[in-house]
This record gives sequence, structure tokens and C-alpha cells, in this order.
Amino acid sequence: MLRRLETGPRGLTRAEAGQRLARLGENTLPSRRDASWPLLFARSLRDPFTAVLLCLGLVSAAVASWGTALVTLVLVTVSCALRASGEHRADRSTAGLRDLVASTATVLRRADEDAAPAAREVPVAELVPGDVVRLGAGDLVPADVRLLRATGFSVHQAALTGESAPVAKTALDAPGDAEGSVPDRPELCFQGSSVASGSATAVVVATGARARFAAALARAGGHREASAFDRSVHGIAWILIRFMLLTPPLVLMANAALRGRGLETLPFAVAVAVGLTPEMLPVIVTGCLARGAALLARAHGVIVKRLPALHDLGAVDVLCVDKTGTLTQDRPVVERALDTEGRDDPEVLRWAAANAWWTLQLADLPAPDALDEALLAAAGPDALQTHDGIAALPFDPVRRLSTAVLTTPGRLGTHTLVVKGAVEEVLDRCVPDDGERERLRAAAAGHAAAGLRVLAVATAERPGRGGGHLPADVRGLTPRGLITLRDALAPTAAEALGVLADRGVAVKVLTGDHPGTALRACADLGIPVPDDAVLTAARIDAVPDAELAALVHRTTVFARCTPEHKARVTAALRDGGHTVGFLGDGVNDLPALRAADVGIAPRAATDVAREGADVVLADKDLTAITHAIGAGRHAGGNIVSYLRVTLSSNLGNVLAMLCAGLLLPFLPMLPVQVLAQNLCFDAAQLAFAFDRPHPSVLRRPADLRPRALLGFITRFGLLNAVADLATFGVLALSLYGPGTGDDEAVFHSGWFTENLLTQALVMLILRLGARTARGHRPGPVAWAAGALAAIGLALPPSPLGPVLGLTALPVQYYLLLGAVLVLYAAGLLAARMRYERRRAPGGTRV
Repeated sequence: MLRRLETGPRGLTRAEAGQRLARLGENTLPSRRDASWPLLFARSLRDPFTAVLLCLGLVSAAVASWGTALVTLVLVTVSCALRASGEHRADRSTAGLRDLVASTATVLRRADEDAAPAAREVPVAELVPGDVVRLGAGDLVPADVRLLRATGFSVHQAALTGESAPVAKTALDAPGDAEGSVPDRPELCFQGSSVASGSATAVVVATGARARFAAALARAGGHREASAFDRSVHGIAWILIRFMLLTPPLVLMANAALRGRGLETLPFAVAVAVGLTPEMLPVIVTGCLARGAALLARAHGVIVKRLPALHDLGAVDVLCVDKTGTLTQDRPVVERALDTEGRDDPEVLRWAAANAWWTLQLADLPAPDALDEALLAAAGPDALQTHDGIAALPFDPVRRLSTAVLTTPGRLGTHTLVVKGAVEEVLDRCVPDDGERERLRAAAAGHAAAGLRVLAVATAERPGRGGGHLPADVRGLTPRGLITLRDALAPTAAEALGVLADRGVAVKVLTGDHPGTALRACADLGIPVPDDAVLTAARIDAVPDAELAALVHRTTVFARCTPEHKARVTAALRDGGHTVGFLGDGVNDLPALRAADVGIAPRAATDVAREGADVVLADKDLTAITHAIGAGRHAGGNIVSYLRVTLSSNLGNVLAMLCAGLLLPFLPMLPVQVLAQNLCFDAAQLAFAFDRPHPSVLRRPADLRPRALLGFITRFGLLNAVADLATFGVLALSLYGPGTGDDEAVFHSGWFTENLLTQALVMLILRLGARTARGHRPGPVAWAAGALAAIGLALPPSPLGPVLGLTALPVQYYLLLGAVLVLYAAGLLAARMRYERRRAPGGTRV
């Protein structure tokens, strides 16, 4: 390796380092530039509904329908501004979180070839392959390195592999380069890792874009598939586009063939197409999502970086999480202390705690490791007062045990060696007793299979000597027993899992740990895991993609997962029809974060994981996710309610207009009246952005399905058209008698009033539903519906009526209209109840 890098143990000269830096470039990661507000505004125009509205506005301007064009373009501008502002705020909120690698490193550099190497601090960006660096506890590994010397050296590399425990690294003199997987190469350390213990000298083998860290970024930086929200919006948009492309030609041809009208009906045809469009949808969607995102940020510290991701959170029905830091804390706790017969024995814990305490004190370690902290916390301070420490041999990743030399109370000149560590290593150093050792090995294997970590404890008495004790003295030990430890459960995990289950969200555990460890955590938290609901990486590799989607659906725990396995499982869940959220915090999670519909990362995650995520949590806590899912379902519920109301009402009006255009000798409604009606209806529907849906919305995913929505709006749109046609009958026959239905102003006024009143009924009944309307306090939608009905009644006889071509209506019309509205309301309620009964077993999903 040193020959290939053209360097040596003394490092590079300053001149050599400068030449390599100029040739290879700085040791920096690819950076991402945040989009500016104007660019975000321009990107918002790619939204399908926004693009449709923009096209309709331009067509309206082309046919001189200036009022329609102005209102439509204003809606487009407001929607794009809201979305761009929300995403720009999210970018600014995460801009200060980008600090992943160390800023300086200790490097051996020489002034010239003959000079002695000197340790100096240099910026990490100036490191080059061939540099020799020194690493100590607490340092961040500044580049990909190969160890030359190491003492008790271990690193945290969860950012790369997801392993929660430190990984021992040794300076093996093995052939090969820097290729290979991280666990298989103990002599290699990688950028993004941090030193847990020990010290080492290493040679830099790769920097910048050639480091493994940057390679992980490149693999995760490909094209991202459309999210659930994007797919749904595109599906609904194309349904409406087909309707809108079909409507104007039908209006023109029907009027030309049956009524002899020509291009003078073109503004009316465009107005009809605009009437079918949910003009307020971009504003409503952006308003609902921006309001929910702002509330999440203020109340729970959750940052939604991409507004549509909040809707996707509401639609999530599968949440993929890691075990460590999510279900469990990143620390162990003592489960039991057992003697050699398997009985509880606190003396075993006292010996283990004494070893941990005196090793920490006498070996000059910066801090105890996680296992020692657990032992000291469980034993308490009283367990450490019976012995004094003489010497200590700290934990060695190669020997996998630690030794403390203590005084023996009551026996001057005698020392007690207390040894703890890996079961195999400790038992191999005990006095031969095959029966006892095999019994302890079997017991340890059983505890490990149950997901527990196991330490063995042994002691031996030795004559005291001034020169201390060597590792070779750790022989002829007497086994004292076993210490079992489990992962400490996250304090809020159990409650949050219960909330997720109530909301129909299945939790999948994707971890790099042993399956037994993951199963233990699931059992402690009450997550049901059937025997056939566990997959290991080897089983995943053996299954083709076509079968994996069905397999992952019934699997709860995925163990020994690499980053590629996590991404493949996430993609398979999406292929199976699920909306998937993935919680990750390391570089290893980047592919899965991008494969999911919603990528979620905590604020303490690596910089690139935060940038690759759609949602950033204040802490890695499932409770925050439940709040985010709740906010997403509230926003999604309001969006679904708006779409149901506006599309069913608009479709009914368009069908009625087409029929009226064929039956009447005049236009059923003037373009200005269509515009005024749409403005009133759209303004009332702004209330959906501030509504609080019924609590039942939280119990099911807010899934927006184009086919189901099309069926809903068709059913209720036809019902609305029937009510309009009944109104025509009232106007043409009952009020004026046969042959007198050519009074344009009366007809326009009557239909204008009826339209606004039926739209108000639709807002109330389809928003609340047949089962939830009773006892529900009036909210923004109810007040908006009341205001809409008042406008419908007051506008025709008002001074503004003649301006719009409207006139006052006789009293008897209102009596007959009341009968029509009562029948219409009864029909709506009956249809809604029937719809809810049919959808109840599988939950309402539109």
C-alpha cells in the first residue's frame, strides 16, 4: 500500500503534498446549493393543476375573456408564491446543519526529504493520499485510511454501516487495497466514522470524491421516483385534462348544430371548461400543507423541506425504522447477573463493576464504554468500596477482554485479578473443567439467541508484585458467572408504536444487527413478530424482485441489512402498493431515504442524510413521527374533502350546462355569471385550508386515489345534475308555464341562486358525512357554506344583480326551490350513507 501511494511511515514532504493537492483536488464532499426563491417559484409551475390553470388563463385571454383570465392567473401566482415560500423557509431552516467531517487533522509532514517528520494540524481539505495521520479517541476520521499502528483502537461507523456498537480495528499486515466491505477489512477506516477508543497512526488512501463516503452519495444521488402525492396529482390532473379538452368542442358543436350559434359561444365554452377545473386546488393544497408544516415546526420542531411530503406522510401505511436510536437507545442496560449455576447472583455484578471502575481509573481512559457504563449504573457506588485498584489492562479488541488488578481484603501481599469480556475468550483462560465451561457456553448461546449481550466474569488470586501483571498472567481463572445486557428501550417508543398501530401504520424494522437482538427489542415493545416474519440479508439476496414485494408485505424484521438491502426492501414495499416512510440518519441510509415516498431524518443525522430527507425531526423519536403523520392526515383530509366537494359540484354543473345549452334558445348562463359563481364558490372553499377534519381522519391513511375519486365525483356529480335539471323544470314549467321559459334574466337568476345553494349543501354534507354531521360544531367550512348560501339569495335582487345580468325572483320560486333542495339534501345524505357502508370494511380511501 505504501509503495502504491509512493509514501512511507514518515509521511510526505510539504512539496509532495502540495503537488498532490493541486493534481487531485481538495478533500471535500460534493456540496449542494439551495435553490433560490425565483427558481422554486418557476419549479412550482410544473405542478399539473397549476399548468392546466395557466393554460386556461392564456386561452381565456386569447378569446378576450379578460375577467376569467385575470382571476385564473392570480390564482396561479398565489399558489406558486405560497409553495416557493414554504420550501425556501425549509431550506433556510436546514442550512445551518451541514457540518459532518472534522475541520483539521494531525498529519506527519516533513520540510524536505532529509528532515524529521513533525506532527502538525492541517485543514482536512488539504489532506492527500499518502499523508500519514494520527487518530485518537473522539476524533473524526478525515478520509479513507489504512492503519499502520493501532492500540485498543475502535471506531463508530454507524454513519456508513448502521452498526450501533463500536467496531474494533487493527493494523493487519494483509495484502489488498482499499476495496471490500467495511466489516471485512479491520485494517481500513473510512471518512464519516469517529474514533471510539484507542489511538492509531494511519496512511490516507482516498480523499474527496474517491472516498467511500462520496461514493455512497453518488449511488444515492440518482433520479428519484415520483412520490405518492405526485403520482396521485398527476392521475387526477390527466382525468380533468381529458374532460376539459372534450368539453369546449362538445359545447361548440352542439350549439352550432342545434342552435345555429357560431364562435360567439366560444367564451361560454371556455367558461364551462374553467368551471370544471378546481381553480383553488393549488392554493388549497399549498395552504393546507404550508399551514400544517408551520404548526409542526413551531410545536414539535419538525421541518418539512418539501411541502408535498406532508401529504405523503399522511398517506403512509408502512414506516421503516432502524432499531438502535429509534426503538432502543444507543446504550445497554444490565438484565441479569448469573452465577455458574444460572442463579441470580449480585456478587457477579459487583466483580464486573469493580473491573469497569478500576480499568477506567488506572488505564487513563477518556470515558467508559457503553457496557462499562451499564455495569456501573446497575451496581451503584456501594459495590466499589470493598477493593482498591493496583493496575489495569484495558479492553483490547484483539483479546476481547479487560483485566483489573485489585487488593484482596484481609490478605496482605495477595492480589485479585478480575477479568471480564467475551465469553469464549474468558472461558478459554479458566481452569480446565469441561463440564462447567460447556454449560456456561451453552447458557451464553441461549441468552445471545434471545437477543441479549453476554459478558463472562472470572477471577484469580496472584501473589502481589511491584512490576504489575502482564496479559500472559491472565490464565488459570475461576469463572464467576455471566452478565446479560439488553438494549435500553426508547422511553416513548411503546406509546408511539401504539398510536401508529391505531392509525393503520405498519412498522418494519430494518437493522444491521443480529435477528435475535431485533426480535428481543420487538418483544419488549409489544410488536408482534410471527415466526415467518423475519428475513435476513441472505434470504433477501436469494429472492427475485418479482417475489420480494409479496414477501416483504408479511415480514416485520429485516436483520443483517446492508444499505442496498434497505433500499431494495423499501422499493419492494412501494411496488406492492404501499406508501412508505423511511427513518434514517446515516450515509448508509441514503439509498433507502430516496427509495421511500417520504425520507425522514433526525436533526442529529449526518449532513447528507438530512439533505436527502424530505422531513427533518428535532430528535430521533417515533413520537415526532406520529405528530407529523397526524398533521399530514389533517392536511390530506382537507384536500380530499375539497376535491370531493368541488369536483362533484363542478361536474354536475357542467353536465347541466351542456343539457341546458341544447334545450334552451339562449345560453343557460352568461360567461360573467359563470365567473361570478366560480369566484363565490372558490372563495368559500378557502375555508378547507383552515378546517379541522373529524378525528376519524386520523385512523386511516389520507390516500388520494384517482380511480376512487373519479367514481365518487361521477356518482355525486350526476346527483347534482339531476337537481339542476329539476330546477330547470321549476323555472320553465311550474313558475311560468309551458312556452314561457325564454325569459333569460329570470332563468339566469334562478339557476345562479340554485347553484350556490346546492354548492353550500354539498360543502356541508360531503364534508361532514352522514354519520359525523350530527353533534359536530360549526367550523370554517360550515360558516363558509352559510355565507355562500346568503350570497346566492341576496345577490340577484341586490344593486349588483343587474350588472351581472341578474334580476329579482318571485316568492313562489323560492318555495318551489326549497322543495327541490330538501329532496336534493335527502338524496345526498342517502348516497353518502350508502357510500360509507360500502367503504367501511376497508376504510375510506379517495
